[in-house]
Amino acid sequence: MESIILFDGVCNFCNSGVQFIIKRDSNFHFKFASLQSETGQMLLNKYGISNKIDSMIVIENEKVYIKSSAALRISKYLDGNWKYLTIFKFLPTFFRDFLYDILAKNRYKWFGKMDTCMLPALEMKKRFLD
Repeated sequence: MESIILFDGVCNFCNSGVQFIIKRDSNFHFKFASLQSETGQMLLNKYGISNKIDSMIVIENEKVYIKSSAALRISKYLDGNWKYLTIFKFLPTFFRDFLYDILAKNRYKWFGKMDTCMLPALEMKKRFLD
């Protein structure tokens, strides 16, 4: 079983997050698509997700995870101690998402924004959906 992560392809923080995940996903559990890509837009449409959503999205077994639930879902599959972040699932979703939203709303201001989506290096290209 593999999961798909949809991310903001012009966000520096989001792109750094994708690189972070790739380095710690030795089982190749995740595939990636930017929200701005044709594949990203098709998946948003398929799952009835607004294209105005301000979140990283995980799609796994036809189920959609957004905001802090997506982040915790990702951590579950990463190498090292990152899987232990799932203990924060005990916190109420509204509280976790409140913290997530602060970062999401300020990500361009704090980390910057690119004019175009990142192009993956050749060795990583197989991890990205066209």
